[in-house]
Amino acid sequence: MDRTLGCLALLTLVSACANDDPLAPAALPPAEAAVGGAGRLAVLTRNLYVGADVDAVISALVSPSPDDNLAALTAAIVTLQRTDFPTRARAIADEVARTRPHAVGLQEVSEIHIDLTPLDLPVSLQLDFLPVLQHALADRGLHYAVGATVKNIEAAPLPGVSLVDYDALLVDADRVRITDHTSHTFAANIGPVAPGVVLKRGWVTVVATVNGRSYQFASTHLESGNAAGLDQLRAAQAGELAASLLPGVPTILMGDLNDQPGTPMYQVLAGAGFTDVWDALRPGVAGYTCCHTADLSDHVARFTQRIDYVLARGLGDEGKAGMGSIAIVGDQPADRVSGPAGFIWPSDHAGLAANLLLPSSP
Repeated sequence: MDRTLGCLALLTLVSACANDDPLAPAALPPAEAAVGGAGRLAVLTRNLYVGADVDAVISALVSPSPDDNLAALTAAIVTLQRTDFPTRARAIADEVARTRPHAVGLQEVSEIHIDLTPLDLPVSLQLDFLPVLQHALADRGLHYAVGATVKNIEAAPLPGVSLVDYDALLVDADRVRITDHTSHTFAANIGPVAPGVVLKRGWVTVVATVNGRSYQFASTHLESGNAAGLDQLRAAQAGELAASLLPGVPTILMGDLNDQPGTPMYQVLAGAGFTDVWDALRPGVAGYTCCHTADLSDHVARFTQRIDYVLARGLGDEGKAGMGSIAIVGDQPADRVSGPAGFIWPSDHAGLAANLLLPSSP
């Protein structure tokens, strides 16, 4: 759940956003299915969501008095426990098992350490999202390797409290061979915003071989917020990312871009030759992906924003209807899972699963 410039201040518990679409998700063909002799390239993008509403903590951190910090943090911890990531990781692993992507772009891959026992509070919470998710995938017989990671937000605003936020790319180790990988931090970043809190973003890329052809996958999480100038910051970040990608290599870019179609960020990527796969394959359908309530307890998705994307360049036919499929995952009531205090969604964002047609031979 990505919020206002307040997100600059915390990030004890950074969040992201999700989406609603009035139509049922389109059925996804198997990733290896042949269509006219051509295979398909499958990808999934997922903002994992740190698991708590950061607004109250942000307000406390930026207020003149430090006395409200602990109360706000304690309330956020209660929400974090309710949205139990290990439970949500199993639901996301089920999504991967159903869609079988060649590559998975992940945002808000969090590492959280909270120990308030020195303050005589019986709270100790240690979470590392990536190994938890990988373990859930392995339990399903899936072998997804970490292709690349980049460290984004680093926050240690209070003693005994820290959050590190990552982007990551996973690839199906049984079907994909990695030939190169990179991790980058944007030059266009905000930087330190409060004592112990550094706000930065980046992106990761993997070059890999699928069915004898080389492809480039990228995942990113652009800056959040609606304050003046942040749309231009996102556009600058998008420009850096696009300039870094190898020319002449078919590319799939995934991520939570924190802006909607038509914005400066969107125009930068369109100008760099990227096709918005949702818009190309499902024109006229809203495609919203953001956001569920902070504690993930809402019964139905009431999304209002399309900020998660799959973008393609150089595949040849990604912009033609019938040359692939894309669907929202994690926005139907049946996608909820039983958490510690009731049913919860896998994330506060929905995800996007896409299959794109590939040429029939290398």
